[in-house]
Amino acid sequence: MVVTSLENFRRTRERGFNLLGLRSRHRRRAEVMRPGDRVLFYVAPRRSFAATATLTSGMLEDREPIWGAPRPEESHPWRFRMRADEVPEEADWILARELAYRLEYVRKWPPEEWALAFQGHVHQLPQKDFKLIETEMARMRRREHATPAY
Repeated sequence: MVVTSLENFRRTRERGFNLLGLRSRHRRRAEVMRPGDRVLFYVAPRRSFAATATLTSGMLEDREPIWGAPRPEESHPWRFRMRADEVPEEADWILARELAYRLEYVRKWPPEEWALAFQGHVHQLPQKDFKLIETEMARMRRREHATPAY
């Protein structure tokens, strides 16, 4: 899971979800990521799950500025090509508080402090949690495209 700002998420979306960038301090995490790995985007200010994608390349290094960072030395040089999987409209993002109690990953924190699970930039989620969130995204998409019955 990549925790991102709304601005950086929008930049990624504008690029067609073709590139993921990780901050410079996360090199070790980036080095173990492989093509086929799945990525969940969590937009911190909205406390929402916003999209899923699949990596299509190994780590690349590129320091061209694309995403904003709190400090210039935290640019996003560790990059991966990717393709979008589930990308709901902003109005259909999944609020984390609606699923937090069902996520194995969040159980490390007291229930009233569930949001602490989503601080930081990169997290490795259990596959079960990822699938639950992505299934909810797909369900919302199907509901959105359903033909009303009369």
